[in-house]
Amino acid sequence: MEKITCAAELKIVIQNFEFEQEVQGQLLKEHFFLTFDSLKPANLIKNTLQDITSSPYLLDNMLGSVMGMFSGYLSKKIAVGTSHNLFRKMAGSLLQFGVTNIVAQHSDILKSVGNFIIDRIRQRKAKKIEKA
Repeated sequence: MEKITCAAELKIVIQNFEFEQEVQGQLLKEHFFLTFDSLKPANLIKNTLQDITSSPYLLDNMLGSVMGMFSGYLSKKIAVGTSHNLFRKMAGSLLQFGVTNIVAQHSDILKSVGNFIIDRIRQRKAKKIEKA
């Protein structure tokens, strides 16, 4: 910055600083309101759901976990049924835990097998339609 030698130059420099301060104040206010708006509970939930749905890895991982829990629960219900036997209930819980872990860890393989089976069924239906 150059040396200020007269009052007119001082007034110009002061006006420039005041203008910069006003612009920065407006930017600060806008940033504050944007931050305040983004911290509202509804916006937090909306942004979180957008992040979840836009992340294929997270969605895929969650689907595998849900598949594992459902298959574990189903295997326990099949094994134990309505039995009141304590040993059978404990064995059913162990079975549920094992099946849940195996299915959750290998969900991609199970999805591939499921897709293969569905594709084969669709091909058979298409062949039946062509023959008719």
